[in-house]
Amino acid sequence: MIVLASQSASRKAMLDAAGVPYEARSSDVDEGEIKRELIGVPGCQVAQILAEAKAMPVSAAMPGRLVLGGDSLVEVCGRSFDKPQSREQAAEHLRFFSGQTMQLHSAAVLMRDGQVTWRHCETARLKVRRLSDSFIDSYLHKEWPAVSGCVGVFRIEALGVQLFESIEGSHFTVLGMPLLALLAALRTAGELPE
Repeated sequence: MIVLASQSASRKAMLDAAGVPYEARSSDVDEGEIKRELIGVPGCQVAQILAEAKAMPVSAAMPGRLVLGGDSLVEVCGRSFDKPQSREQAAEHLRFFSGQTMQLHSAAVLMRDGQVTWRHCETARLKVRRLSDSFIDSYLHKEWPAVSGCVGVFRIEALGVQLFESIEGSHFTVLGMPLLALLAALRTAGELPE
């Protein structure tokens, strides 16, 4: 059984649906501090560094166990975005996203005894349609606070799908984890049957 260094509902749901046995542990990491040191670093690399930072303390506390860390990062027009801190900030983010292409980087890292054994990142490109202020208000009335924990201010499996004109990339990447590559890595590690 692997250890998921996260309480992310989306990552848990993906592992549950794929039949991957896991135990979830919280990982308290100051993502903002790490990101401030990574200005100018490509988005996928930042997501991998954050995934590793989340896995590290859990791996240190659970010797011998295979620990999964994950992170997602949204970039629009060269600017990266964190989870919104308020409904007002969520509306600001959505206004900025309107009519733009969002790059969503989802990374996963496997670690054992504090050593990375595998890492992977995938990027999805999501074309945001033009969003009116009235749509943004209505959307947040229905989706807040559920999207407060979502970088990009959407749940693709819910009303968030209405934000987009088109999506290029894996559905799992959009949900927050490069699941197919992770499953292959878990098979290689002997954690899943061949």
